[in-house]
Amino acid sequence: MTQITNAKILILSTNGFEQSELERPLNDLKSKGATVHVATPDGADIKGWDQKDWGQTVPADKALADVAVADYDAIVLPGGQMNPDILRANKDAVALIKLFADAGKTIAAICHAPWLLIEAGIIEGRKATSYHSIATDLKNAGAHFEDSEVVVDQGIITSRSPEDLDAFIAKIVEEIEEGEHHRVAA
Repeated sequence: MTQITNAKILILSTNGFEQSELERPLNDLKSKGATVHVATPDGADIKGWDQKDWGQTVPADKALADVAVADYDAIVLPGGQMNPDILRANKDAVALIKLFADAGKTIAAICHAPWLLIEAGIIEGRKATSYHSIATDLKNAGAHFEDSEVVVDQGIITSRSPEDLDAFIAKIVEEIEEGEHHRVAA
């Protein structure tokens, strides 16, 4: 088991992430003592989407190609519409998420980010939630959809929207501290 003060967490994102869904986990998990890195497809800084317009830039710590799953306890996938839609078309991003799943690491996806779990082939047969507009996508991918602020199934955490960030972040801490999750194939 890893205490949050010793945890290493990766946030994978690109431009168009929902501002609060990246910044709150980044800042809150760091404030709890975790080491948190932001990885982007090319290692460049990224710009968020803040409700109705472009938001603030977040600096990247590394490029996707420089990430080693063994270095991290968890991966956090922020939502927004653009960010996960762009990332799900990136074969390296999808492969990385699958590697986190295969290693039993905690995976946390909020809002539209469960699209990435669908693309990685790790959501079928699992309980999950998401932003309401992609609930049908999750159901069609074989997930057992629940309209709840946070849903966990064998260390895979999903939440609906920025309103659920408190529960989402608390569950990330809890799941990391539980340790690796030995998942039954979905």
